[in-house]
Amino acid sequence: MKTRKLGKDLEVSALGLGCMGLSFGYGPATDRSEAITLIRAAHERGVTFFDTAEAYGPYLNEEVVGEALEPVRDQVVIATKFGFVDAIPTKGMDSRPERIRQVADEALKRLRTDRIDLFYQHRVDPNVPIEDVAGTVKELIAKGKVKHFGMSEAGVDAIRRAHAVQPVAALQSEYSMFWREPEVEILPLLEEFGIGFVPFAPLGKGFLTGKLGPDTVFDKSDFRSTVPRFQADALKANQALVDLVRMIAFEKGTTPAQIALAWLLAQRPWIVPIPGTTKLHRLEENLGAVSVELTDQDLASIREALAGIELVGERYAASHQRLINR
Repeated sequence: MKTRKLGKDLEVSALGLGCMGLSFGYGPATDRSEAITLIRAAHERGVTFFDTAEAYGPYLNEEVVGEALEPVRDQVVIATKFGFVDAIPTKGMDSRPERIRQVADEALKRLRTDRIDLFYQHRVDPNVPIEDVAGTVKELIAKGKVKHFGMSEAGVDAIRRAHAVQPVAALQSEYSMFWREPEVEILPLLEEFGIGFVPFAPLGKGFLTGKLGPDTVFDKSDFRSTVPRFQADALKANQALVDLVRMIAFEKGTTPAQIALAWLLAQRPWIVPIPGTTKLHRLEENLGAVSVELTDQDLASIREALAGIELVGERYAASHQRLINR
C-alpha cells in the first residue's frame, strides 16, 4: 500500500477505512465480530488509517475500532471526533473546552489507547470561538493525549483562525465526483497551509458505484432515505454521472468505484479518501483503486465531461442543515 502525508508529518495509507457505516448511518449495525474481522482485514491489506467518532452509534463505533485495532495499535493511525451534545448530532453542537476534554478522555478508553492520533472537531460550533477549540486541542497535544488536530466540514474562515492557534493536520469534508464544492475555495486554502484533505463519502454515499437506481429502496434507518439526492427523481436525473464513470471504468478495465477513488487520489498528493464498506470483497475492490492510473488526458476528459453534467438534489435534508453550517 502506498502512503501519503496529512499535514507536515502524519503518514497514512493512501486509502483509509471509514468505519462509520459499520454501526451508524447506513442501516442496522454490522455484527460486532464481523465488523472487527473487516477492520482487521483492512489492516492486513495495508490500510493504516481508520476513521471513527463518538457520534457513530453513539460510542459503539469507537468501541469496535478500539477492540479491532488493539493488537496492532502501534502500526495504525486512529482518527476520532468531538463536537455534538451527548454525541448525538440531532441535539446540536457542543465544542466547549470542558466537553472536548471529556470526549478525549472517554474516547481513549473506548479506543483502548493512550493517544488519539487525529482529533477532529466534527462540525464548527457557532457558539464557541474556534480559537478556544484549537487552543483546547493544543493543550491536549501538549499533554500527549492527542497527536494531531483536525477539522470536519469547516469553512475557510474557521480553518484560517484555527490554524493560527494550532496547526491543522487535516480537514475532513465530503468530496467526490458527486460533490465538488471543495474545489472552489477549500483545496486552494489547504494547499496554501499544507493541510491534508480526507474526503468522506468518496463514492458519493454509494451512488458512484453504479449500484443505486430510481428503484432503490433504502431502509428507514439509512439516512439516505431522507436525502434529496437519493430520492427516485434525483437518482434518475443524476444517472448521467454514473454513466460517465461506468464508461471510463469499461475503458480502463476496472470498476466504477475504483475510477471514483482513483480520480480523487489524482486531484492532489495530499488527499486521502476514506471509503467505508461492510463487505470484504468491496474493501478489496476499493483498495485496488490505488493501482489505477489516470493520465493527464484522462483527467482533462473527465473534467470536461463533469462540467457538462448538472446534478440534481441537495446533499442533506433541510432538517440536517446544521451538518453543513460553517
